Amino acid sequence: MARDDNRGGRRNQRDEAPEFADRLVAINRVSKTVKGGKRFGFAALVVVGDQKGRVGFGKGKAKEVPEAIRKATEQAKRQMIRVQLREGRTLHHDMAGRHGAGKVVMRTAPEGTGIIAGGPMRAVFEMLGVKDVVAKSIGSQNPYNMIRATLDGLRKEQSPRSVAQRRGKKVADILPKRDDAAESSSQVAEEA
Repeated sequence: MARDDNRGGRRNQRDEAPEFADRLVAINRVSKTVKGGKRFGFAALVVVGDQKGRVGFGKGKAKEVPEAIRKATEQAKRQMIRVQLREGRTLHHDMAGRHGAGKVVMRTAPEGTGIIAGGPMRAVFEMLGVKDVVAKSIGSQNPYNMIRATLDGLRKEQSPRSVAQRRGKKVADILPKRDDAAESSSQVAEEA
């Protein structure tokens, strides 16, 4: 009897997916003119994330708003990407992303800065779990393109661990040592 309880317990743990938070970014009402008048439909744009380094977006279309949101959420959960975060709060390095005419620039920020980013980008960072970032959207203000450009930039991010692994070195060999950085900044100050 106890053995069956354990097996059921393991199965239940495996079936429980990590809980995702979702954010509705945009909802668009579209109409189709037919013989009897107009038929309305809705398109929803949703960003989903676990706030621990995974994020995805999806779009859904339906005759009713809740159904469109449900479809968008399902698609977002299927298209999630993983992003390495520094100290679990910010990006490892500055980066830019683009999609079509949408361009975004994302920069790391010191602790306490918060999320300085516009609408759709803010939703992505909040669902990703980033706490400190400075971002700017240049070009297209279309929320679909802004989110795609943001995710394009986030896909380019590389953690020091992944770079060290790829180059066959240790993380300490790649990162500048704090003593060296302090010495070089003091030498630059003396020369000026």
